[in-house]
Amino acid sequence: MNYQVLLSQMLEGTLMSLRIFFSTLLFSLPLGLLVALGRMSKNPIINLPVRFYILVMRGTPLMLQLLFIFYGLKPIFGIQLDRVISAQVAFALNYAAYFAEIFRGGIEGIPQGQHEAAKVLGFTKKQTFFRIVLPQVVKRIIPPMGNEFITLVKDTSLAQAIGVVELLRITENWVSSAVDMTPFLIAGIFYLVMNGIVTRCFTVAEKRLSYYR
Repeated sequence: MNYQVLLSQMLEGTLMSLRIFFSTLLFSLPLGLLVALGRMSKNPIINLPVRFYILVMRGTPLMLQLLFIFYGLKPIFGIQLDRVISAQVAFALNYAAYFAEIFRGGIEGIPQGQHEAAKVLGFTKKQTFFRIVLPQVVKRIIPPMGNEFITLVKDTSLAQAIGVVELLRITENWVSSAVDMTPFLIAGIFYLVMNGIVTRCFTVAEKRLSYYR
């Protein structure tokens, strides 16, 4: 087994996994906040479709969503997305639903008295949300967000279901051709390193936001 070639290809696969990871965060975090606000809306025209979206995204497997977006959009809507783009869209839509519920829990956990106090002080609803509520929400949601980020790193391996050549896909190709389990061990180390970095980032963030206690 040529370990230099193996590591080179696994590094390329890791970069693809990271591409899916960061693109998911880029789109799912702001989308998740919008979905959370829609979920909390008292207007049924907004609230009901948002609740249905969350139910579908959280109630069906991510792999099924990947397969539907890549294979199902063309016969239904006449749209054929690239494999990588299909993965990015599926991951963003799926994780936005999970982030929305985390955001909602954080926002609704802020005591109503703080909203009333801000109103008495002359803050607008927008100022109250961004200056008072949001900083506290960020602190509250750090632990569950950390769990979702770690899960996302591992879930990027599901992209191989639609032929995206990411880390696990390359690993399986090497194992099947060389009949050697070493690539699995190396892949495990790659995932551990990535999640170790994620864990460290959230630990630092949690310490820096400890003044909200």
